Amino acid sequence: MSEYDMIIIGGGPVGLFGAFYATLRDMKTMIIDSQDELGGQLVSLYPEKMVYDVGGYPGILGYELAQKLVEQAKMFSPDIRLKEWVDWIQKTDDNMWLVKTDKGNQFKTKTVLIAMGIGKIMPSRLGAKGELEYENKGVYYTVRRKKDFEGKRVLIVGGGDAAVDWALTLAPVAKSVTLIHRRDQFRAHERSVKELFQVATVYTWHELKEVKGDGNKVTQAIIFDNRTKEEKTLDVDAVIISIGFKGDLGNLPKWGVAMKGRDVIVNARMETNLPGVYAAGDIALQEGAPKLALIAVGFGQVAIATSVAKKYIDPNASLFAGHSSEMDKFKKV
Repeated sequence: MSEYDMIIIGGGPVGLFGAFYATLRDMKTMIIDSQDELGGQLVSLYPEKMVYDVGGYPGILGYELAQKLVEQAKMFSPDIRLKEWVDWIQKTDDNMWLVKTDKGNQFKTKTVLIAMGIGKIMPSRLGAKGELEYENKGVYYTVRRKKDFEGKRVLIVGGGDAAVDWALTLAPVAKSVTLIHRRDQFRAHERSVKELFQVATVYTWHELKEVKGDGNKVTQAIIFDNRTKEEKTLDVDAVIISIGFKGDLGNLPKWGVAMKGRDVIVNARMETNLPGVYAAGDIALQEGAPKLALIAVGFGQVAIATSVAKKYIDPNASLFAGHSSEMDKFKKV
């Protein structure tokens, strides 16, 4: 059975920076993430959105920031497991932690860092006929790369900021954009809604009934007026269902870690109530400090967590090992 100094639960921005910092300090590290790509919410929810509140970047696309963080995290070669979910952790007789995943795999580690953000990101689905059949074959829940929709006929379902923003973002590159919303009132910013009607075909009081295709890709969508039940068949290449996401914490509340609501309670050292288990980022609620769900805050928290974990593993280690620019190991050889 593989043994680690630290297993990081979550491959979002905070988990990635934590992996960099832990491996920088010679800790054998693994990242486990439920998604098929590292980057967390940056790639799942905001890949084409600009991020302005990370130091050093006046503005950067979410997906680009994620790739920079992945590159940094991989500098000292942590192990990475994707499309895998940590189902359980339990203390072992030799004072380590046994980490069990939904794939039936088990790993031993001296410390655990919980950096799962809002949890496993799950899209809200409509349940329309053909939706699951054509998922990732023309049915999507977000836009990871704008260029994937170039020249395509796109149908967007939703009436919130995300749905309207995707319509405005794709209108210049897509062949056509149609948006349907089940009401005539939008939850998006008024200025964006006004612009929406100028660049897209909009059907209010309409819902998605069925997605049709040739087995490999989407070719049509059937929509209907929820007042009259009148149906329309649209020729489309892609359907983006933008009605929200939810975070699944799985069995985390059963691990014995102290929580308040959906947050893991930590002290100033980012320690949970379980020895050797830490939390940082959006999932962490630091005692006596205001909660700010910012990437920049998570970076600071995870630097503290990994430093404290290093000293937990090796009491002779320094809590602060110095600046990375002073470490010979930081330089690639």
